[in-house]
Amino acid sequence: MKPPPFRHHAPRTVDEALGMLADAPRAKVLAGGQSLIPLLNMRLAAPPDLVDINGVAGLDTVRCCDEGVRVGALARHARVERSVEAAAVQPLLGRALRHVAHPVVRNRGTVVGSLAHADPAAELPAVLAVLGGTVEAASARGRRTIPAAEFFAGPLESALAPGELAVEAFFPAAPPRTGTAFTETARRHGDYALSGVAAVVALDEDLRIGAARAGYLGIAPVPLVLDLTEAAGPHGDWPAAAAYVRERIDPESDIHASSRYRRHLTGVLTERALASAAAEALRRARE
Repeated sequence: MKPPPFRHHAPRTVDEALGMLADAPRAKVLAGGQSLIPLLNMRLAAPPDLVDINGVAGLDTVRCCDEGVRVGALARHARVERSVEAAAVQPLLGRALRHVAHPVVRNRGTVVGSLAHADPAAELPAVLAVLGGTVEAASARGRRTIPAAEFFAGPLESALAPGELAVEAFFPAAPPRTGTAFTETARRHGDYALSGVAAVVALDEDLRIGAARAGYLGIAPVPLVLDLTEAAGPHGDWPAAAAYVRERIDPESDIHASSRYRRHLTGVLTERALASAAAEALRRARE
């Protein structure tokens, strides 16, 4: 199928893009297009205007510092995935990106675009949520920083207002004595996951579990984050943490998997991810 008719706009600066979005509040932003183009072709979306930001200078940045990784709106998945600097600051980001679709998609799709699409089955929203990251939004009215806990409003629905452009995402750095892990299960490699877990485990000075939390994809309308510190205890009782998760999730059944299977699978993945993250935290603490 072909997309419905639309007006194509090609700004060269951020201010130009924001002006176009202000003049066309029903416009959609085109960056990587790996989510938007299929929606257009299937006639599931019919915006009258597309604001193509691929020609906007200065939005393809990946900046790493002690505080974290800042990813610009045009930075492709593949670039962030392969960034040695980003992996050193926050390894969870690259680990999750390796699970995003296929290389051809990652070569074109953008990190910020995936976040703005707000698909609860996607990897990056869960990563941003579990890390407590943020999205910076710009409009003709000014700029604001939106915490991940407020950014994802529902399935395919973000907190971006009409006229706003997501210009940057911030993924906080991994503190000392902290480990991360990402795992998911899909029917075929590259498919959306039946369930996925992004885990973060931090050790205290005595190398006991100081904090444990996990972000989930594919099991709720928005990325779900659970604090598992108390359930796991100071010595890392990961089966108990998995049982705690199973009691607190209510995934839906669909043509791919039943609710019962997804609940069981999520517990298995939780235990696996937490154990891996804790092992990495211990390695880092002993380095």
